[in-house]
Amino acid sequence: MNEAKHSRKTNLFIILGSIFLTNAILAEVIGVKIFSAEKTLGFTPVNWNFFGEYILDFNLTAGAVIWPVVFITTDIINEYFGKKGVRKISFITAGLIAYVFIVISVVTVLVPADFWLDVNATTPDGESFNISYAFNTIFRQGLGIILGSLTAFLLGQLIDVYVFQKLRAITGEKMIWLRATGSTFVSQFIDSFVVLGIAFYVFGNWELSQVLAVGIINYIYKFTVAIALTPLLYVGHNIIDRYLGKDLASKMMEEASEDKAFI
Repeated sequence: MNEAKHSRKTNLFIILGSIFLTNAILAEVIGVKIFSAEKTLGFTPVNWNFFGEYILDFNLTAGAVIWPVVFITTDIINEYFGKKGVRKISFITAGLIAYVFIVISVVTVLVPADFWLDVNATTPDGESFNISYAFNTIFRQGLGIILGSLTAFLLGQLIDVYVFQKLRAITGEKMIWLRATGSTFVSQFIDSFVVLGIAFYVFGNWELSQVLAVGIINYIYKFTVAIALTPLLYVGHNIIDRYLGKDLASKMMEEASEDKAFI
């Protein structure tokens, strides 16, 4: 019986960790694309004026689309495995993100094969196309973006788990929505501005007002989607409780709440 419970507990961490890893790394890779949320939905860009200087629409990085999944998964891991579980998967993920960036940096300097350039030399419309340049432009990211992404990721995760557990100490096992929403409210604020500040203000040429303007839009989107996905947290919670069994689930949540370390 103990072996069966340990197996279910291990399987749960592997599944949640896999979802977390996949979405976090994928968000970093596809984040190079900036898309218009209004045009995607068929609306005219809002053209908001921020700080009397910048016209800003709902332009977001593609990575932001799936980033709320990372925070929801964080909350579920936090619920059953506590701070230790979140710290473990967060540091593993940060290491793998760094590994991905290193591999991409290496492969983008490899000399392309002539036939590969030739067979992809034109677009379907017959226009000239340099696939090697396109590949490098899409996948290669600057040092500032890499450092900003990793710093924002780790800070966001560690702050999320801290706020989540603080709220859990107040609410107990009830009001999952409050501790999930509250921790997301704080952590995504940090995540939205830190990455832009490091990548484009410290290492780039953006004005602070531009960082704030873009950060506000990113934060509004992430927090709004996180709230909209809150019901999935309850669905996931119920599925996991049934999989683990009431006794094991309660024991794991109790153990998860006992870690009083700062981070």
